[in-house]
Amino acid sequence: MIVTLRHVLTVPGYSRRRGFCRSGARAWFVEHSLDWRAFVRHGIDAETLLATGDALAVATVEWAKECEDCVDG
Repeated sequence: MIVTLRHVLTVPGYSRRRGFCRSGARAWFVEHSLDWRAFVRHGIDAETLLATGDALAVATVEWAKECEDCVDG
């Protein structure tokens, strides 16, 4: 499954507003040695995010799955 910028910007539950801010998300990608530009253009495989072991990545992947289920179901 591909996680997109839309998922990152709309994931609920981490602040009063939905999603993570772009600058914070970009910094997170740099911190985990992930290519931000490629992500913005093409998304990123969920397994790549999960491999970071980071709770924010797990939450974003879960949100992407939930969004996918809503579209499919």
